[in-house]
Amino acid sequence: MEQRTNIKFCFKLGKTAAETVEMMRQVYADNCLFRAQTFRWYARFKSGVETIEDEARPGRSFSVRNEGFIAQVRERIQEDRCATVRMMADDFGVNRETIHQILVEDLGKRMVASRFVPHLFSDDQRHERLQYAKGIIKTARRNKHFLNSIVAEDETWCFRYDPTTKGQSGEWKSPASPKGKKVRLQKSKVPVCFYDSKGIIHNEFVPEGQTVTGSFYLSVLERLWKRIRRGRPEYSAPGS
Repeated sequence: MEQRTNIKFCFKLGKTAAETVEMMRQVYADNCLFRAQTFRWYARFKSGVETIEDEARPGRSFSVRNEGFIAQVRERIQEDRCATVRMMADDFGVNRETIHQILVEDLGKRMVASRFVPHLFSDDQRHERLQYAKGIIKTARRNKHFLNSIVAEDETWCFRYDPTTKGQSGEWKSPASPKGKKVRLQKSKVPVCFYDSKGIIHNEFVPEGQTVTGSFYLSVLERLWKRIRRGRPEYSAPGS
């Protein structure tokens, strides 16, 4: 009702239908009426209609929350599980609260967002990963020191210095003293960090402007291997 009133207000101000749509979207964002609905109400007000109430709908009882209508909503969800409450309310010509009650109370549904995963693997890729995992388990069972020989890697962003708070950077000054300066926080890539069960083996900052490409990563691994051989004689040669 509020949006219909505002559409009528825009019409009275002499705004076009397209301008009304843009203004409504600025105010209501995702909760705004669809473009077609806005144009329809604008056309009604332009034709001389003053009321913002829906027209009477003969043939439909006041209460639509019955078994027949619940079955229609169930079929709609089965056809499109991404359908929103607003979409179904517009399709069936009922209010959103009725649709929401049917979904939650009568059908026991709830809106659940999809879980984010970094990759979607094919069946062959899943099988291959499973074989790798089983091989690692077998190796770990044969060699009780196997886990101590694993080297892991991580990278993140970090500050180049320990930033101070506004209070910590305050100074006692006289009115004639110049204002102090505080540098904005600047980030640089962390050391690409490698570590094993005993701690950090190797870390280095990515040079300014350097992209972590395959060739750059290979050079990091070569430097890492040299350090491992000097400080961790228990490691075997790569590929063995």
